Amino acid sequence: MSSNTIKYKGQIGSIEHDLDRGVLYGKLLFINDLVTYEAENLRSLEQEFRVSVDEYLADCASMGIEPNKPFKGSFNIRIGRELHRKLAMKAADEGLGLNEAVQLAVERFVVKGSRP
Repeated sequence: MSSNTIKYKGQIGSIEHDLDRGVLYGKLLFINDLVTYEAENLRSLEQEFRVSVDEYLADCASMGIEPNKPFKGSFNIRIGRELHRKLAMKAADEGLGLNEAVQLAVERFVVKGSRP
């Protein structure tokens, strides 16, 4: 992650600043629940982030619900009917499932840094 994020217990948090108020603040990223934290310096912000994560996880446990986790490994995409058809046909020609074909294309884009 970039230097504008912090990580703890599988959660990723943002680091933002409010120059007018002279504070740092952030929220947990890539989840549906809203969890925020604020502090006057970076060391305190990281502490507040950890406290917020711990409280969030404890609240979820006490309510008997699974906490949101960033990047579950699945997502929905919209690519248009024609591209969907072409992808399905190409995947079938290659003996692949649709998920495998999409994964290969994404890996090529992300890992190799080139457009598929």
